[in-house]
Amino acid sequence: MKRLFDFIMSIFLLVIFSVPILFVALMVKLTSRGPVLYWSDRVGKNNTIFRMPKFRTMKIDTPAVATHLLTNPDRFLTPIGKFLRKSSLDELPQLICILKGDMSFVGPRPALFNQDDLIALRTQKGVHVLTPGLTGWAQINGRDELPIPVKVEFDEYYLNHRSFAFDLYTILLTVLKVIRKEGVQH
Repeated sequence: MKRLFDFIMSIFLLVIFSVPILFVALMVKLTSRGPVLYWSDRVGKNNTIFRMPKFRTMKIDTPAVATHLLTNPDRFLTPIGKFLRKSSLDELPQLICILKGDMSFVGPRPALFNQDDLIALRTQKGVHVLTPGLTGWAQINGRDELPIPVKVEFDEYYLNHRSFAFDLYTILLTVLKVIRKEGVQH
């Protein structure tokens, strides 16, 4: 049922958000040099690597590390990067990954390929068997502000309590967090 929901809802949202997606793509292209999308190698279900797109919010010479590891990450942001991140509009291209089945609407956020500590702890706790999500229980309980062990505790809680109702609840809370712009540091 979860995969069917993901498939139908991703098609629906891609249609609904087609104009905003085109507008954001145009704004990214007009305000900075480089490609519209940033593709990063992410860790998916069972620790397989997949390519995840986001609207590019950072300059093209930014090191490929988690934002919190950058010294003064604001200096790497494009002119509209901060807005895209605060509004979570940079995440819209991930609907393609949900449509393909690389991601789900709800699950642990996909780790960067080089976040060895996060990958190892998720594997130890059995969280690696889940399809990563556009949002997740850790996302609505702290997002960028959580240390890795706490993030994995939330991921493990989701693993042990997941259900369609819990997913819908998580999606509702995510929408509220996005509207309030809570939990985004960069």
